[in-house]
Amino acid sequence: MAIIDSLHYPSQAEPLIENGLKSRILLPTDDAYADRIDSYWCNNAKLQPICIIQPHSANEVSKAVVALAKANQPFAVRGGGHTNWAGSNNITNGITVDLGLLNSTKYNDANRTAHLEPGAKWIDVYAELEKHGRTVAGGREAEVGVGGFLLGGGNTFYTSRFGWACDNVIAYEVVLADGSIITAEAGGEHADLFRVLKGGGNNFGIVTRFTMQTIRSGPIWGGLALHQLDAVPAGVKALVDFTTNHARDPCSNMQFVVGHQPRFGGDVGITIANNMAAVEKPPLLQNVLALPDIMNNYKKTTVQEVIRYSSLPPNYYNIWFTLTTKNDVSILLKAVELHNQMAKELQAGIPDQDFTSHVSLQPLPRLFVQQSHATNSSGNVLGLEQNTGDAILIQASASVRTAELEAWARPKVRALVDKVRTFANDIEGGVMPWLYLNYAHSSQEVLQSYGPENVHRIQEAASKYDRTGVFQRLCPGGFKISTLRS
Repeated sequence: MAIIDSLHYPSQAEPLIENGLKSRILLPTDDAYADRIDSYWCNNAKLQPICIIQPHSANEVSKAVVALAKANQPFAVRGGGHTNWAGSNNITNGITVDLGLLNSTKYNDANRTAHLEPGAKWIDVYAELEKHGRTVAGGREAEVGVGGFLLGGGNTFYTSRFGWACDNVIAYEVVLADGSIITAEAGGEHADLFRVLKGGGNNFGIVTRFTMQTIRSGPIWGGLALHQLDAVPAGVKALVDFTTNHARDPCSNMQFVVGHQPRFGGDVGITIANNMAAVEKPPLLQNVLALPDIMNNYKKTTVQEVIRYSSLPPNYYNIWFTLTTKNDVSILLKAVELHNQMAKELQAGIPDQDFTSHVSLQPLPRLFVQQSHATNSSGNVLGLEQNTGDAILIQASASVRTAELEAWARPKVRALVDKVRTFANDIEGGVMPWLYLNYAHSSQEVLQSYGPENVHRIQEAASKYDRTGVFQRLCPGGFKISTLRS
């Protein structure tokens, strides 16, 4: 290696330079390095890696992985940069493989599929596919990245029709730990890997392309409404009724949120409701639409517009925990009560009131499992079949401005979820085993919640496709199968 390299580049970058990737490296002294760190959605993720490597192709990802594995160098993998817990997609005293330049979306009219790269964001995916009159079952928030969302399963506006986002992936291009680039698809040589990538996270390699089946795009009907807190009990009842009857109208979807949201005036209930077939005020949503509201913007619109409604502001320290419970009014009202208590504690402890918090309540009916199987006969590893009936997915969240406030608020969000679980445990079938990877805190036992059979599938695939444990030993971000208690 040239002397000038040793003068300007850290020793940890030498293997990358030797593999011909010098021009792809960003150092802490580079403006582009600072820009990439600043571009993380969440402050938790704004760590300071020794350097950043930005591959331009799957071949360059392969070269990077081979170099890092040979040097026994710890690294992180970043897709869209939206996962919110520290170390999930960035690293201190390591190298971050930043896939931000792998961000294209390409439509194949011959077979109506789309090739999505992991660094793309859903707002851009939808805009590109709309040019062809197509869309995909993807993210419900504009700035979420493709890679992490799909590897975590992916709850979508279309889950009640076409299953989870991962069920709509028909092929994965994957860079393995030994640098080989393979395609995993149903019925192929790597069908076992194809299945475990549907919810199994980053235990196996780096996915550099997702091929998804597309669906016809078009206008939708929907939007959001804001409610005073006294409308919340009726809103919770409407959500429970909607979940019970969701199969009557799989084109409609909704979620009900109770939060402290300064942009909406403080303590508020929020309904987000849509009909993907553009049916105005569909019958299944009548109880929701009848709620008294402060304002609503329901109208005929587009997916590109509604995905902005659920966007949370950037540059906060975000705390997320999740839980799945029975579709039961009393459990959900307890979650709301506990959130409102927590919001008061946050208000008392944060003098400038610069924070947000919420509990999001989302339908998780058995219909989702049925549609998952109908779309994806090869299966996934989410383990939702364990749910004994219609369920509700709960996300509890707080967003604060400083690391010190994050450390102070985190136990409060955790306690909220723990108290809901304790309350629900006293109700028959009140707690469901499943945890949603994309909403979970790093301390939660996500992969265990998939069930023993799926845990075994993930373990077998990780051992087969990463024999030396590169993605277990050197890539600490994500939920690792090697950390499971035996």
